[in-house]
Amino acid sequence: MSARSIATWLGEHADVDCCDIVTTGRNTGNPHEIEIWFGVDGGTMYLISGNGVGADWYQNLLFNREVVVKLAGSTHLGHARVVVEPDERRRVGDLMGDKYVWGGDPSIGLTYDAWCYDVPAVAIEFG
Repeated sequence: MSARSIATWLGEHADVDCCDIVTTGRNTGNPHEIEIWFGVDGGTMYLISGNGVGADWYQNLLFNREVVVKLAGSTHLGHARVVVEPDERRRVGDLMGDKYVWGGDPSIGLTYDAWCYDVPAVAIEFG
């Protein structure tokens, strides 16, 4: 699928609450599927690891950057990268914070602000 088609597909479904991602288990090599919140900016999908760097899906993506994204009945292969550039990370926090307004998760000590701006973020690019 072309970059323009991917951007269109993502844009048409940017308001969907969740998608599924399938990573490859870093220890087992088996598929590991989760449901997760996401944000969209052009042809890029963004994810935030509210459980920090220890989340299985995040650790799996550090080991193998290929990820399958399932959204709105379509499945696409993407390539993940950790968002490290401060301006991009700020934009991801703004994007996710605008889409998902919630009270944080006191059970893991996660505030809404920390979720938006401090925990790891991942960009998934396609094509």
